[in-house]
Amino acid sequence: MKKTIRLGILGLGRIGIMHAQNILAMPEFEVVMGADPFLTEEREKELLAMGIPACTRDPEDIFSHPDIDAVVICSTTDTHSEFIIRAARAGKDIFCEKPIDHDVGRILEAIRAVNEAKVILQVGFMHRFDRHHGALAEVLHSGQLGAVEVVKITSRDPAPPSMEYIRTSGGIFVDFMIHDFDMARFLTQSEAVGVFATGTTVCDPEIAEQGDFGSGHAIVKFANGTIAVLESTRRATFGHDQRIEALGSKGLVTDDNVYDSNIHVYNDECCYHTARIPWHFQGRYKEAYLVELQAFAKAVLERAESPVNGWDGLQAVLIAEAAARSAKSGKYELVETIEI
Repeated sequence: MKKTIRLGILGLGRIGIMHAQNILAMPEFEVVMGADPFLTEEREKELLAMGIPACTRDPEDIFSHPDIDAVVICSTTDTHSEFIIRAARAGKDIFCEKPIDHDVGRILEAIRAVNEAKVILQVGFMHRFDRHHGALAEVLHSGQLGAVEVVKITSRDPAPPSMEYIRTSGGIFVDFMIHDFDMARFLTQSEAVGVFATGTTVCDPEIAEQGDFGSGHAIVKFANGTIAVLESTRRATFGHDQRIEALGSKGLVTDDNVYDSNIHVYNDECCYHTARIPWHFQGRYKEAYLVELQAFAKAVLERAESPVNGWDGLQAVLIAEAAARSAKSGKYELVETIEI
């Protein structure tokens, strides 16, 4: 069994650099090369100084590299399925940021390429690897709360991204709430059968001009009878608000925000003050990003099934698509059933 996985990193933007920093500090990995079509000479110097030994603008340099065992795909979403297919055909294991694609047909092509090549694919749903969310999941899955009746997930960003990003993101349900759809599946241990969703652009009317919502709301029905109530917004001025509540037939479990400290101040003016929550997802899920890469390394080294595979990636997109249809139609929409 190999002790070190030699990696190529595709996409060296914000997420790519964050993953690269984790990978460079992990004994399981050795970075061989990074690729980004927008690479500048100045940026390349920074990456080399950071510890990436070689950089290129051509992704083919990574797919054809004989010393690269696996790839980490952090490029734009429109390249994900193509890069998965090319990596699979080159016999390389794959970690890919969410979503696999906006197009279900392309997702199926990617999954089939992975299956045919017998390589490992892990999709980057880092929320599953957060220790607080994981502890809540353990309570639910242990059965101590009985049958799970309702799961509520709140997920809010501090501020909207750029309008350029909004235009190409695929919409709030596919881009943002996809994490919550995946968490709902993970927590309920069931498949979604239908969705009622709606949205608003009160947080930023300019988002409406791009055909998207600033806030998304969805009620998801699962095959085992559980209902998930999901609420997301692109603007929460106090930080990255991440909370989960689950009600079972024998009790309730909650997962609050992570705070800078556990200090609470009360004064004679009837005011209540508490510590801040992380400003954005990089801080809130810093540890989870590392843990998901450790899980990927374990799957590769042991030639075991990834904990978040192509099927999981497909199902999250199918729920997101049903939610988008519902928000447009104003009706309850069934989640498409697909066999691979």
